[in-house]
Amino acid sequence: VQLQASGGGLVQAGGSLRLSCAASGSTRSYDMGWYRQAPGNERELVATLSLGRVTYYADSVKGRFTISRDDAKNTVYLQMNSLKPEDTAVYYCYARGPYSDLARMRAYWGQGTQVTVSS
Repeated sequence: VQLQASGGGLVQAGGSLRLSCAASGSTRSYDMGWYRQAPGNERELVATLSLGRVTYYADSVKGRFTISRDDAKNTVYLQMNSLKPEDTAVYYCYARGPYSDLARMRAYWGQGTQVTVSS
């Protein structure tokens, strides 16, 4: 599956952005998520939403970010509110699967979208 992320941009602190990640095929058999990488830092997990609709959020984004998915549109979203300058990073969408064929199971990454939060 190929992933195409969009929705990044420049926003002031306290503002909001909504990231989207469209998959080239069905997402119904995949866990989905978002990672981010700031300059000089390692890639870190932001949020995941499993096939079973279980969510996980990094402590740094809890209460501010919300992950959702629409499998009918093969898309995962990340609603980011109350943005802080430390949220500045390239955001990558992620898929892991397919659970319908464990022999082919692997991780997939999108190309990343830049989010910049000014103070």
